[in-house]
Amino acid sequence: MVHAPVRAPAGAPKLRINLYSDTQTRPTPAMKDAMMRAEVGDEQHGDDPTVDALCARMAALTGKEAAMFLPSGTMCNVIAILTHCRKGDEVVAHETSHILHNEGGAHAALTGVQILPLVGPRGMFSAEAVRAAIRPRNRYAPPQRLLEVEQTANIGGGAVWPLAQLNAVAAVAREAGWATHMDGARLMNACVAAAIAPADMVAAYDSVWLDFTKGLGAPLGAVLCGSAAFIDEAWRWKQRLGGSMRQAGICAAACLHALDHHVARLADDHANAQALAGALARLPGVRVETPETNLVFFDIADTGVAEASLLARLRARGVALSALGGRMRACTHLDVTRAMVDEAAALIAEALAAGP
Repeated sequence: MVHAPVRAPAGAPKLRINLYSDTQTRPTPAMKDAMMRAEVGDEQHGDDPTVDALCARMAALTGKEAAMFLPSGTMCNVIAILTHCRKGDEVVAHETSHILHNEGGAHAALTGVQILPLVGPRGMFSAEAVRAAIRPRNRYAPPQRLLEVEQTANIGGGAVWPLAQLNAVAAVAREAGWATHMDGARLMNACVAAAIAPADMVAAYDSVWLDFTKGLGAPLGAVLCGSAAFIDEAWRWKQRLGGSMRQAGICAAACLHALDHHVARLADDHANAQALAGALARLPGVRVETPETNLVFFDIADTGVAEASLLARLRARGVALSALGGRMRACTHLDVTRAMVDEAAALIAEALAAGP
């Protein structure tokens, strides 16, 4: 499931079109300027006004009581599960979830929970699947504490959970006495695509986080949101896992800038993804999944060209993609223009036409 890092072969030209991931975005000049002008202080003591402003804004945006600034989304997931659960508890999540496949075994190593994988198309599962996963409450079964969803569903093709389905699976979890957690790495992509306010999208979830290093283009940072009691306890885990970031306002300023300037423009990334998908769908032997957001997954098995060969040919022309679980993935973001998308599509066609 995990895509390998971008490594240029010897003699490869400089990377010109980076469709590998939206994590490859670089801060804009305006974002850098905002970072340099940030008012800072000691974040751990609540003395960094820029961090405080970001957390207050994120709590309001998600309709939660409090929020906490962290370096990464993976840390948000780990700390959220450590806060919701105890060792030996069970978390119910999709079989392709990030917590199961892309966090280095952190939950086995650090949280001590086991993850029960549910199946379902496009990285999602139904309320019926959640209900069927409920275990009897006895000493033989692990205590089930948490339902986890991923919005958007990455391996599901960047698919957007419909709000009714999100609420339905959360309702079953609540009936069972579980907490609910949303991995909101690309939450704003989902909100823009579905035209739903973040607070409405996450209302049924006890905790949620947003990653600022993907489509929002910040160099680092994610914000975990929840009740005041949840965030207070989560701070203890933040301390145990490394403590505060001190004058973190310089990074929080980038996130605030992203909220002001990079949210509405996510629609441009979605349009570029649609354009790329349309061009790829016209190529012989290529099967393309219609994108809902900024991720374009396509299958080249019928072309006779190996994934590694396509990646190498494109990298030799200054273009980067990724391969995940038998599919190719292209990711549009603020550093990818429509002209780049058109050129990438042409180069992909050329690389596939060269044959095995």
